[in-house]
Amino acid sequence: MTTTHATGTREEWLVARLKLLAVEKEFTRRGDELVQQRQALPWVRIDKAYRFDTEQGSVSLADLFRGRSQLLVYHFMFGPDYKAGCPSCSSIADGFDGIAVHLANHDVTLTAVSRAPLEKLLAYRQRMGWTFPWASSAGSDFNFDFNISFTEAQQRDGEVEYNYLRGRHAMDATPAPEPVVQFAANCGTDAQTYARDRPGMSAFVLEDGAVYHTYSTYARGVDGIWGMYQWLDRAPKGRNETGVWWKRHDEYARG
Repeated sequence: MTTTHATGTREEWLVARLKLLAVEKEFTRRGDELVQQRQALPWVRIDKAYRFDTEQGSVSLADLFRGRSQLLVYHFMFGPDYKAGCPSCSSIADGFDGIAVHLANHDVTLTAVSRAPLEKLLAYRQRMGWTFPWASSAGSDFNFDFNISFTEAQQRDGEVEYNYLRGRHAMDATPAPEPVVQFAANCGTDAQTYARDRPGMSAFVLEDGAVYHTYSTYARGVDGIWGMYQWLDRAPKGRNETGVWWKRHDEYARG
């Protein structure tokens, strides 16, 4: 069988690879500049007294740092009416345990935060075999203030402010996009309820007893922490997607 992809000699491949290497090096340099710009953002002091339910009881945002000076929060899509966590967030979270220990030893705490009750989160974490800390923001404005969760009224009126844009987003379309319908059913809820929570991550710093918000990113902004995609982007056929193909890791057929 003959491949449909371009083929060549080792020498031809090396010439093309060296051209690509120059582009990759420039991409890396631009990435370093982007990191510096991200870290140069002004810090915003947080004076609101958020409370979270955790395995250690009710805690403040400062307590989530666990004695460290930096906090990374993954906004995990698990609304109060979900029966299970979002499959996409679950595939991202599969990589947390391996890196959390390294971050913890570099003055950074990594935690997930969701609106579902703590008992739901911990039961799902046990099912997935994870150990990273997970806090419930149930009853708190935290998710709403960081534009990661929305009310039914905001969704109905097209007043959702997500990824720094206010209006009606793709997830709010009627009828709902097929992937949203599919994921909602997979989480045991309907598309509109599912879409009231969105993915993202936020960063915070603790200095002299004060907590500051330093950075948040949403939507495709979480691609960089989605481990499977970083590997697929280097695979021969890339992402090679025609629709939703991934599942929770315990839902694949065992072979």
